[in-house]
Amino acid sequence: MILFSSDLELILEDKIIIMNKLIIDVAGKNFFFMLITSNDIYNITKENTKINYEKLTLIINDFLSSHKLNLNDIKSIYLNRGPGSFAGIRNLLSIIKAFNLTKNIDYYCYSIEDFKGVKDIKYENIPDLCEKFKIEKNLINSIY
Repeated sequence: MILFSSDLELILEDKIIIMNKLIIDVAGKNFFFMLITSNDIYNITKENTKINYEKLTLIINDFLSSHKLNLNDIKSIYLNRGPGSFAGIRNLLSIIKAFNLTKNIDYYCYSIEDFKGVKDIKYENIPDLCEKFKIEKNLINSIY
């Protein structure tokens, strides 16, 4: 077993397993999506509206397919649990739990407040920060 580029690609018995990571933040004024692959980092923002809440699954699928990926290609999802828009976070969490159950995709619920002492937090660093601060997978810790 050989690990490459921040756990993004694993070679096991001559089979390459891509470990793409998806970061989603719907707590703010805009929805933010970032895809981290072994080759690149992609991101988009969408307006935080009720209509977009209803289309959240479609937005995620469209974002992935625009990079020739689908949910089966995602190893883990990182979602901001707040503080912020409760409705957006609740809707996203329901979707992510469904992905976990149906596609066995691990998820990590983080808050910027979890990363005390870290300055200039960037989305692309969230997976490493979750590991460093021992954010547990498939667990939701309330911020209240």
